[in-house]
Amino acid sequence: MALQKMDQFIENLPSMDLMRSEKMTFVQLIIPAESAHRAISYLGELGLLQFRDMNADKSPFQRTFVNQVKRCGEMSRKLRFFKDQIQKAGLLSSAHSTLEPDIELEELEVQLAEHEHELIEMNSNSEKLQQSFNELLEFKIVLQKAVGFLVSHNSHAVADETELDENVYSNGDFGEASSLLEQEMRSGSSSQSTVRFISGIIPRSKVLRFERMLFRATRGNMLFNQTLADEEILDPTSNEMVEKTVFVVFFSGEQARMKIIKICEAFGANCYPVPEDITKQRQLTREVLSRLSELEATLDAGIRHRNQALISIGLHLTKWINMVRMEKAVYDTLNMLNFDVTKKCLVGEGWCPIFAKPQIQEVLQRATYDSSSQVGIIFHVMEATESPPTYFRTNCFTNAYQEIVDAYGFRIALFELSEDEDVYFIGYHTNEPWNLNELFQCTLFWELTRYKVSICAADNLPEFPIWVSFTSHHHQVVHWFPGRSLSCHDILCCCFWL
Repeated sequence: MALQKMDQFIENLPSMDLMRSEKMTFVQLIIPAESAHRAISYLGELGLLQFRDMNADKSPFQRTFVNQVKRCGEMSRKLRFFKDQIQKAGLLSSAHSTLEPDIELEELEVQLAEHEHELIEMNSNSEKLQQSFNELLEFKIVLQKAVGFLVSHNSHAVADETELDENVYSNGDFGEASSLLEQEMRSGSSSQSTVRFISGIIPRSKVLRFERMLFRATRGNMLFNQTLADEEILDPTSNEMVEKTVFVVFFSGEQARMKIIKICEAFGANCYPVPEDITKQRQLTREVLSRLSELEATLDAGIRHRNQALISIGLHLTKWINMVRMEKAVYDTLNMLNFDVTKKCLVGEGWCPIFAKPQIQEVLQRATYDSSSQVGIIFHVMEATESPPTYFRTNCFTNAYQEIVDAYGFRIALFELSEDEDVYFIGYHTNEPWNLNELFQCTLFWELTRYKVSICAADNLPEFPIWVSFTSHHHQVVHWFPGRSLSCHDILCCCFWL
């Protein structure tokens, strides 16, 4: 008697889509294999049937359509690659795809593979050209900056030699002495000719450590000259402009040369040969500038071709992403179904709102017709002992708020009857606390007042921290455990259900 009164009371309540969930029913579907994909796709677009996993004891790799799921995952990876490339190029993908004829999943898979291969090849060629361009640009900067150090070094050496000649030959009385001094001068000039140099370029942030290491490795027997490069150079790995410093190291001896080369490799310094002859330096500079202009034109043409390919991909990217996501969802759902004994039909079970049964049956009939199947899809209601899922009817405005509630994981208890026949209890539980501002809190309390909700304490209520009682006089009472204050997320839960 009491249960009947409770059912009548709930049935007579006014329609409150956001405040009260829909009644659910447990159904079974028997779908022929030839129309299974289309039927699940249509049901997914309808969004009113929740399938139960009938293969929960199997791993994802043991299910029937695992290969199709892998293919969809691989296509999703390629689409993410296209999206990243479009963003790196500074282009915008179209939010609305252009009109094009529908394609099958196999055709899309072939197209994505071709586009990926083309983009990878273009990126590889572009990286090689960019690396060559950077090397030539560094070579040009080294040629321009190192010439000053070489001219200064040679002028100092010539001045010292001239001064020595004047001092030796100025006094004719010392013939023997002059001959000895001449020999020493010649030996000194020959030893001076063994002084060599290494020129190159290094990131500015490493110059101090680089110079200190050279000084220690050669025990101070070197001359380090440096100057800041006029241009910033693009780093191919980080794709950022980097400040660099040109250096020229003068040294003597083969061992010192080997040490300096190893230190340059360790610090990531790029060494470039600079001829001592000024004529050769000018000729080499002209050659480098000519090759730089050619490479720059080639790079610009490659970038334009790559951007055109990315723009054509971006026009269809949104549609492709939605298509692959939908196909993966279809095959994930098909993996939740079982084959019957004949292996010709798929059997599935799930929950749907009672009001949605006519719509589901209409969708299944359309799937049977579109797939040209001679056998129809069987749809019938079954009895269930487990608790049904919760479904709220929402619109484009209220859907966002319901998604927030769903994200925090609300649970609902079964109805229980108290000793008083006119009072019915329902419990709620939340997993996460709510972070609400004061205005929202006031709104919630106003909702409680509007529905005539009073708050009081209750003892010996099991498991669920929040309880709402409904009476036949349309008066609701919110109970909570002793020693626990009523929080905002509890009140919000009540407001969504009262």
